[in-house]
Amino acid sequence: MTSLERLPGADHSSKVSVLGGFQLRWSGSEQAGIPRAPQRLFALLALRGGLTSRAAVAGTLWPDATETHACSNLRSALVRLNRPCRTLLHVSKLELGLAKDVTVDIRHAQRLARRLLDPAGTPEQSDLCPAAIVILSGELLPGWYDDWVLVEAEDWRQLRLHALESLAGRLTVAGCWGQAAAAARAAVRAEPLRESAHAALIQVHLAEGNQSEAVRQFTSYRALLHAELGLEPTVRLRRLIQGLHSRAGSAVVMARPA
Repeated sequence: MTSLERLPGADHSSKVSVLGGFQLRWSGSEQAGIPRAPQRLFALLALRGGLTSRAAVAGTLWPDATETHACSNLRSALVRLNRPCRTLLHVSKLELGLAKDVTVDIRHAQRLARRLLDPAGTPEQSDLCPAAIVILSGELLPGWYDDWVLVEAEDWRQLRLHALESLAGRLTVAGCWGQAAAAARAAVRAEPLRESAHAALIQVHLAEGNQSEAVRQFTSYRALLHAELGLEPTVRLRRLIQGLHSRAGSAVVMARPA
């Protein structure tokens, strides 16, 4: 197992975290008071992985500066690093990267998501647990608005939402109703207008036999969708509860919102 494959929670000596906010740990302790420029440098190297040319790093971090000024800013950021932080970097004349023994939380999270989304694969037992929901619920660098962060954040958002829905489905098949509902609700919280997230939660309720909860979830989503976008749920979502509304009363589920 390589250093990047070690699971979070273990006593790793150095780690860059970008999920839920930026954090840098060295020898098990958080490095506090890191200036903004070095934070951005570590975050970029964590997201890129491997080695990146110094020119590319400088150009990404300071896109509005001239090449000379951007490179000067990068040198200043490196100089301002304290000794422990400098040991976490691989620095050469032309390239930069994280040291080989530095773990990055997004890497583990991405592998988890891809295992859950692989129809031909078998997730690890540890993938089907509450900790997986927590990992997949973390936003990438919330509050950071650099263009390179927003691109990575959107990629991660899409991956984690699909993974949460898949996790809800796998837990439903396993009969773990509570955890399945928690995974589906996490997807709903992350994107309240996402129909597939609501569908995942409705399917959990139906599998558990909670017809009233399924109807309530559909009705709530339908009202939200109509209020926010003036749209109706798709036929696919309607079919999930089609056999219920005739018994519960068509006006409760299928009537058009006022």
